[in-house]
Amino acid sequence: MSNDNYDAHSQQPTQAVGGTKSEPYLIGDAMSGGYGQGPDILHDCTIAVNEGEIAVIVGPNGAGKSTAMKAVFGMLNVRKGAVRLDGEDITALTPQARVAKGMAFVPQTSNIFTSMSVEENLEMGGFLRRDDLQGTIEQIYDLFPILKEKRNQAAGELSGGQRQQVAVGRALMTQPKVLMLDEPTAGVSPIVMDELFDRIIEVARTGISILMVEQNARQALEIADKGYVLVQGANRFTDTGQALLNDPDVRKSFLGG
Repeated sequence: MSNDNYDAHSQQPTQAVGGTKSEPYLIGDAMSGGYGQGPDILHDCTIAVNEGEIAVIVGPNGAGKSTAMKAVFGMLNVRKGAVRLDGEDITALTPQARVAKGMAFVPQTSNIFTSMSVEENLEMGGFLRRDDLQGTIEQIYDLFPILKEKRNQAAGELSGGQRQQVAVGRALMTQPKVLMLDEPTAGVSPIVMDELFDRIIEVARTGISILMVEQNARQALEIADKGYVLVQGANRFTDTGQALLNDPDVRKSFLGG
């Protein structure tokens, strides 16, 4: 599952066959920065994801996980380092401009319009598009069958897990190349968490890159192609999800043994 052209431990692009430099599809490279004029929260932090793969950011509370994701999406002042998408430097772009480039971000809270129906939420997700939305809506209903069943129901009346499906579906309406999820399983039951993770795997199989912050570290690393363990805004461990699960230091410090 790992990319041979990417050195997980140095976190730097390596020379591919033929001498050309190859790097992940999306990379926040050696980022340092913070909010506004405040102090740096990230310290030389690198987060990346390849096409069609799942990268997971884990770590203790206050480690800077969501901050790293927000930096990649342009919601944070990156004072050092760069963010590149498909080789293009997008460090100076606004979040809205990054959406136009193919990035979608699902925040942990306030991520749906509660008074609107499920289908209206999905239609709102496609507001930038000028083509017919119905085909994409049907694809989302195939991915999340419960949403089709409840398409005329107010989204605020749904369960927590169903709301998350609406939020992810709304983001997919932009037809993104990268889907970024901030704590998608927060507050849902273990059964719902497993179902959401199954759907996330399905999304990745369509070729969309997934970058995800997750508190349920063990379960998230089980589905991750690449995992990043952050501590105090810096990379502590970087490897494949399976390698991190098998690393005794990671297990002892971050996975409960």
